[in-house]
Order: sequence, then C-alpha cells, then structure tokens
Amino acid sequence: MNHVASKAVAGRSAVVLLSGGLDSATAAAWALDAGYRLSALSVDYGQRHRVELDAARDVARALRIHDHAVLRIDLAAFGGSALVDPGATVPKGRCDAEIGLGIPVTYVPARNTVLLSLALAMAEARAAGAIVLGVNAIDYSGYPDCRPEFLAAFAEVARLGTKAGVEGRSIRLEAPLVTLTKAEIIRLGIALGLDYGLTSSCYDPGADGRPCGACDSCRLRAAGFAAAGATDPRAAG
Repeated sequence: MNHVASKAVAGRSAVVLLSGGLDSATAAAWALDAGYRLSALSVDYGQRHRVELDAARDVARALRIHDHAVLRIDLAAFGGSALVDPGATVPKGRCDAEIGLGIPVTYVPARNTVLLSLALAMAEARAAGAIVLGVNAIDYSGYPDCRPEFLAAFAEVARLGTKAGVEGRSIRLEAPLVTLTKAEIIRLGIALGLDYGLTSSCYDPGADGRPCGACDSCRLRAAGFAAAGATDPRAAG
C-alpha cells in the first residue's frame, strides 16, 4: 500500500472510522489516495463479531496509519440488536428480497450516531478537517444511519456543536462509498492496492474468526466479489 500512503499532504488531515470491514478499509485507502493524513478510530462496542477489531488493527498497520485509537463503549448494555445480544440469532441464508426488506435485526440502535460523535471528538482534538467513513446506502443495507440525509444532518450537528464549527472551521464528513454498489467498492479497493484478505465482514464468525458465509453481510460481500469478477481472499483463505 506504499503508493496509497505516499500522497498525504501536510495540513490535510482526517479521522477515519475503521471497523475492520471491507467498506471502512476501502474508505481509508480512498482517503490516503486523496491526500489525507489519517488518524483511525475503532470502537469495541460489545459486538459479537469482535474479530473485526483485529482486522482493523491489521488494516491500519498495512496502510501505515500510526495514530489508531481503539475505544471500549458498551452498547451491549442497552441490547436491542442481534449484533450485541449473545442470545439473539443472526439471520442466515436470506435471499436478496429478504435482506432488502425493512430494517434488519442486526441494526444497532443509534450506533453510527454514537460512533460519529466519538470520531467528531477525536477529529476536533486532532485539529482534523474531516471524518471519513465507509457507510453505504446501496445493496440492501436497510440501516437508517447510513443514508445521505442522516449524514447531512450530522454534518450540521458538527457545525453547530463544536468549537471548530463555531469558529468557521467545520469538520466535513467524507462518505465516498455511500452511493456505490458493493462491486464498485471492491473494484475501487483493488485499484488502490488494498488487501481485502485483512478485512472481516461476517456478523457471526466462528471461534477461529472464519466467516460463516451465510449471514447477510457475508452474502452481500460474496455477491460483490462475484459481480466485480474478483476472488475474495478472506473466503479463499
């Protein structure tokens, strides 16, 4: 990834929300290619797929993002999602029509609002000009906090609720993947030299961290690689 990391421009910095998944890793690679000097934030919120945090560390190392904070915020204490409730069942083997119907049980209440608030605090503390995130509103995501209108509303919160914003130095939200299909995202990452073998997308991985291959996220990832005409190194491994 040296050709990606080499373009950083002095004074143009951002915080990337790095989950360890395919989308956030691609967004990070995009930001480096766009000339941002990156800090990264990953959040251990009690998710059942905590293997993604190891993936986030691997991606940060590969991209040479040296300022990488991992915070513990216990959203599992609230429950309300199959991703934080160990007694809940993650849907498996659903068809495209089922995946695209309504808001899935894997939605974590207000997760992106919480994560963006933390990223905003980090960005202001680092005097960064932007927050980069890999949210995507295509491919049947169903999550209300991934939509462009939510991002626009949070950008206004950032402008009104921070010292930087009040002083005219608003912290921008950069969501380069929000209207891309999964195949387009994968093609972008491949073009940037991103190693997708480092990423983890599965909602219900095995004890060894291997993807289940049947949850919504695994199915969307597999379909994306197939549509991109590429092999998923995580699945192949």
